[in-house]
Amino acid sequence: MRTRPVLIYDGDCAFCTSCVTFAERRIRPRCEVTAWQFADLGELGTTRDRAEHEVLWITPNGTVYGGIRAVAKLLLSAGRGWAPLGALVNLPPLRWIGHVVYRVVANNRHRMPGGTPACAIPRRDTPR
Repeated sequence: MRTRPVLIYDGDCAFCTSCVTFAERRIRPRCEVTAWQFADLGELGTTRDRAEHEVLWITPNGTVYGGIRAVAKLLLSAGRGWAPLGALVNLPPLRWIGHVVYRVVANNRHRMPGGTPACAIPRRDTPR
């Protein structure tokens, strides 16, 4: 059984990797960090489709949070000055606003600084 949360991100996306590197260096969340491409997603209680769609925070008991909720959990885990920000992001209406901002960024991550065409989220209507 895991004792620490796991942060899952898209390791093929330069923008996502840059964000996670920033978080590890500056925010210092208390978790394991791994790209979904190297994780046993089934064992963690999630799917490839979900991992391709958003960053995931998976608690030791198996609860999965995605998108802005995962970011809030990351901030809360870091403590210090980051925890109050994580708590605020978790509250409506900031959570709702954060969700919209997160989706806009995630859907356009290939256009963000450091992003490449490989960063684009796969279309759901495209056969795999």
